[in-house]
Order: sequence, then C-alpha cells, then structure tokens
Amino acid sequence: MKLVAAAALLGLAFGAQAQDAKIAMEEFMIPSGDAGISLYVRNKHPEGMSRVRSDRIVLYVHGATYPAETAFDLQLGGFSWMDYIAMRGYDVYLVDIRGYGKSTRPPEMDKPAAEHEPIVRTQTAVKDVGTAVEFIRQRRGVDKVVLLGWSWGTTIMGMYTSQNNDKVQKLVLYAPGWLRQSTSLTDAGGKLPAYRTVTREAARARWLTGVPEDKKATLIPAGWFEAWADATFATDPVGAKQSPPVLRAPNGVVADGREYWSAGKPLYDPGHIRVPTFLAHAEWDQDTPNYMLYAYFEKLTGTPYKRYVQIGEGTHTVIMERNRIQLFQAVQQFLDEDLTAK
Repeated sequence: MKLVAAAALLGLAFGAQAQDAKIAMEEFMIPSGDAGISLYVRNKHPEGMSRVRSDRIVLYVHGATYPAETAFDLQLGGFSWMDYIAMRGYDVYLVDIRGYGKSTRPPEMDKPAAEHEPIVRTQTAVKDVGTAVEFIRQRRGVDKVVLLGWSWGTTIMGMYTSQNNDKVQKLVLYAPGWLRQSTSLTDAGGKLPAYRTVTREAARARWLTGVPEDKKATLIPAGWFEAWADATFATDPVGAKQSPPVLRAPNGVVADGREYWSAGKPLYDPGHIRVPTFLAHAEWDQDTPNYMLYAYFEKLTGTPYKRYVQIGEGTHTVIMERNRIQLFQAVQQFLDEDLTAK
C-alpha cells in the first residue's frame, strides 16, 4: 500500500506541474501513400516552442492490439507518458498504424473477418512509421528523430531503424519482442481471419497474466484499467456497437508471429542497428518474456552503446501500473544524456 500511496502522491505533484507548464497539442491526418488510407499523428510540446533539435524529437508507436493514444497519452494520475516527456522540453509524437485508433481502417475491416487473409503485416507497419518520420522531418526541418516502440512497436521501430539508421537519433524499445519459445497471448490458434476481436474481460485477463495472486489487487491503481478500457474501446465505433462491445485489431501481426517469430525466422537483424539503443522490460511480462529481452540485447552488436533496465513488479503494461514512474524515469535518463559529448 505504501508504494501505491507514493505513486499517487508523485502523480498529483506532477499533474500540478504539467498544468502549470502549458503543453500544446496538435493533431494531423497524413496521407499514407496508399489510396484512401490516412494516418493519425498527435503532437505535444511545450507551448511556444518554435525550434527543436533532432535529439529532442520523439515518435512513439503502439503494439499489436491497441492504439497509441490510449496508453501513451492517457491521463492517469493527472498526466500521461507523452506529457512527462513533453514537459522536459521535447517535441513528442505518436502515430496509429492503419487499422488502429484514429487512422483509416482498411476496407477489409468493413467486411466479415473470415472473408480475407490477415491484414496489416509488419512490413506495412514499418512503411507507416516511415511516413510519419518523413512528416516530422519535413515539418521540423531535421534529419533524425528518436524512435520509441512498445511490444510489436519494438519490432516495427527496430526493423525501421535497421534499414534507416541515418534517420534515427536514438532507439527506445519497451517490452522488446524476439524469437518466441512460448505461446503467444494474442494467438488463439486456428485459421487466421483478416482481424480479431477483443473484449474488455479478455483484455484484463491478458494484462494480469503472470501476476502473483497476492499482487493483483494493487498492481493497477483504482480506476486506471476502466479509464484505459473506456478510451480504447471507444476508438472502434463499429466494435462498440456489438454486444458485448469489442475492439477489432488487424491480424497481420499474428500471422507474422506464426510465420516468422515462432518459426525461428527473424524479420530483421538487430545487428544492423547503428544508433544508441535502450531496452525496457518488466518482471512479470508474459507477452514478451524475459528471454526475449536477453536474446535481443545480445544481438545489438552494432550500436555505439546499449543498455537495458528490468522493472520489478510490473507486466507488459507497466506503462499504466503503479510502478510506471520507474519506466518513465529510466527512459528519460537515456533520452536526456549525451554520451558523445567531450
């Protein structure tokens, strides 16, 4: 209970600070390059910011099931992770891959899922991130940006960086994925349709997988799961009308899991990453278990420097749990430091 109280007090203090700082928010729908598909991009930065260095520009992308804005920019305890970074003088962006959140849903999602093969493969997601990177580079007149990915987003950002080191300042991978030796929590088996549906109950059960019974009651502060679920399921108006309400998510990532990651065939080589890289992971993460973190870290043979942090008493979703400040602080230290300075 002391940990929960401390987290609550810290949240109240930072929430007041964030309100005083005046963070500006802008939203964009940018063309993906494919007919009829636009991508949702959100930007937050200190009010009045006109010029910004490339090492102070961060782009975040989400994981396999849920959109970017309902985790990275969800107001919990008075502030979001996006706020936390922006408050420190950063120009912070998030992007929804097509089929997620406020980005355009491919036409296959307007039809019964069984009528089509899995949509939005990782290659497509990497393309969408590249579109967002180019938008930011042109908007701010910079050569590079910092990339931050969560879960499947670590594959997207890692793969993009391995192909575009010249456009990436630093790389942050929260809950990194790698070759799978255990069962995927997002793959229910059977033939894969174009997309899958998730209920609130299934989302909560997945979140708490691997958490000791005596820790479940205090892991997520009161009301935080409900706030996240309300915001997340509201991003899918079609799914929200079903009974019970569901969230639809493209199955391309699951198909890639079967064909590549669970088959011992990586989609890219982390050894081709040539930028400073930071890995963050939590103790009870069953979506991307510990062995993935260690294996991935060893594969980073081309980085100027690399580091990882392991957060105790947290899950794959530690971003919205009582120990989230440990994640925020560890990543912020990596963002702020300049180990190339002489």
